[in-house]
Amino acid sequence: MTQPSQPSQSNQPIPEEALKAVTKTFIISHERDDDAALAQALVYNAGRLAWRMREAGLTTEFKTSVSDVVTAADRAAEDFIAETLRTLRPEDGLLGEEGTVAEGSSGRTWVIDPVDGTYNFTTGSDYWCSALALVEGDPEDPDKLVFGAVHRPAMGYTWFGGAGIPTTLDGNRLGSLADLPPAESSLSGYLHPTDIATPELNNIFTKVVSQFATVRFKGSASVDMATVASGNRSCWVQHSVLPWDLLPGRALVEGVGGRCERVTAGGRTWSVAGSPSCVEAVTEQLKAV
Repeated sequence: MTQPSQPSQSNQPIPEEALKAVTKTFIISHERDDDAALAQALVYNAGRLAWRMREAGLTTEFKTSVSDVVTAADRAAEDFIAETLRTLRPEDGLLGEEGTVAEGSSGRTWVIDPVDGTYNFTTGSDYWCSALALVEGDPEDPDKLVFGAVHRPAMGYTWFGGAGIPTTLDGNRLGSLADLPPAESSLSGYLHPTDIATPELNNIFTKVVSQFATVRFKGSASVDMATVASGNRSCWVQHSVLPWDLLPGRALVEGVGGRCERVTAGGRTWSVAGSPSCVEAVTEQLKAV
């Protein structure tokens, strides 16, 4: 994989010409990569690019709320991935969190989350990642989720896998997910403060959470699901999840024998990923609402 250069000490976003040069160099170095190698190299380098830009200093912009934010690093990392794929996979479609949309002719789409956990990213936390998924069909409801790739720069970890592709961590195959019951398991997830103040949603989530031994809210769905795939937690649940937040991590969970289901409850679509027993318990609870 292309190794990152040292961070600039500028407080400005990476200059456009510099980003073009970095992207061009990467393309030349990886033009013969297969899809798997390319995906892992892309998330590694996108994550390192965002990390270097944060070290140099960034301004945070708000999208829909104080917790829904974007930075120049999000945009630069997405531009880097998108331009590489336009060049090396011109027949494939693209869908990115920061606005990249391209129709392809192959029936395949690359789904991009340049920085998943941007709020964490802007506050100096290490709990964020760059994530990518490849699907066949509509990303909202794909015919096939081919694979996902997730890189967590602070730890130097890169996960890769999918259904039929055993999930690896830094190239080492992970074991099958232990199928423990919820009472012996840890749950990851997220519920926005406004949802906590909504009695119906709060009640639904409370019933789900109360089945588990412990719960963790960390703020990055892809890192949460990568952690499930690694065996450190057993399940993840969240409602109204967009494709770039769901698909990369879902693929990793499926690559260790886990399941992912979507259930409508309380007027929201809930996504659940994890061990078969935990997913079954959560989905049954949601269906009972």
